Amino acid sequence: MQHLIRTSDFSKDEILGLFDDAREFLKFEPNEILKGKIIVTLFFENSTRTRSSFEIAAKRLGAEVVSLDVSTSSASKGETIFDTVANINAMKPDAIIIRHSECGLPESLAGYVDCPIINAGDGKHAHPTQALLDLFTIYEHFNGNTEGKKVAIVGDVRTSRVAGSNRRLLPRFGMDVSFISPECFRYDGDEFKTYIHISDVIDDLDVIMSLRTQLERHSEIYFESLNEYAKDYCITNEVVGDRDILLLHPGPVNRNVDISDDMLKDPRCKVLTQVTNGVAIRAAVLKKLILA
Repeated sequence: MQHLIRTSDFSKDEILGLFDDAREFLKFEPNEILKGKIIVTLFFENSTRTRSSFEIAAKRLGAEVVSLDVSTSSASKGETIFDTVANINAMKPDAIIIRHSECGLPESLAGYVDCPIINAGDGKHAHPTQALLDLFTIYEHFNGNTEGKKVAIVGDVRTSRVAGSNRRLLPRFGMDVSFISPECFRYDGDEFKTYIHISDVIDDLDVIMSLRTQLERHSEIYFESLNEYAKDYCITNEVVGDRDILLLHPGPVNRNVDISDDMLKDPRCKVLTQVTNGVAIRAAVLKKLILA
């Protein structure tokens, strides 16, 4: 039995196989390969895109989805998350999709289940399906020619699980990843190039991945307002100019803070393509793990 806790759980060949399936699922033709399967979603953090994307992916493959309301679950009565998951497992689902604020929790739950666990985001640690759909979007845009492409991840890289997963995944496909952020959001490691100003590298970039400023994950206030942050880090037409750069964002986008209104309408911005690709990638992940 295989789980998806982090992107390294899949080999490069397995990921390319996911992409083959995702291309088929992008046709959105009737498909019931998971008919009779039951998938449980267990989200301890708010989510719109990821949760609905998984649920739509599952239903497009014919599976039934049980979405548990954490606020009314036994966890609110003092039951541990381990007992909650063990009880759900005893009901014999075919997969459990979980999001939680605690880093490493999905991995620690693997010993309590007899079905695949899919990590839909754990704290600041990882968001593997988001990274996979980001990679798929880049891979398709460049027709598979990702070797040597330069990617800048811009914004709150310190607390972003999206940045965490992408910095591990994208280099496996030959991409050169760097980080751009104010000092307070700086990535602590030294294995990647880091910059304070996007102007330092903009002429060399093939991809910009903008991130949401996750103020809820910080214990200190670094900016008087998001507008102050946006002066230096909002991706605008003035910043990008006429350069041939692919613009991505995992969502939700803070308009005119992460990306300007005009740039969101620009054909180089593929935020909605990412959303579409997310359904296909998550369908491919469900197929792989459940039918393995």
